Amino acid sequence: MMAEVVYILCAATSMFCAFLLFRSYRAQRSRLLMLSTLCFVGLAINSIVLFVDLLVLPDIDLRVFRTTAAFVSVLGFLVGLIWESR
Repeated sequence: MMAEVVYILCAATSMFCAFLLFRSYRAQRSRLLMLSTLCFVGLAINSIVLFVDLLVLPDIDLRVFRTTAAFVSVLGFLVGLIWESR
């Protein structure tokens, strides 16, 4: 029971951060804010797939999709940080 709540709260927190970042992006039009928004959306997707993987469909292994979502999100953000530092 507690694990379900934690997974849902992680996804909700990531989506809320993405919402706040997107709101700031609309006001300032900064590329780094857009990349941060996309990163948090990907992390929310990762949390949702984790919930589905472990609790909804425990017989199906979705580890590859979880890892890919997290990797692409963080890699995109890292590339954006490097790009903006130049």
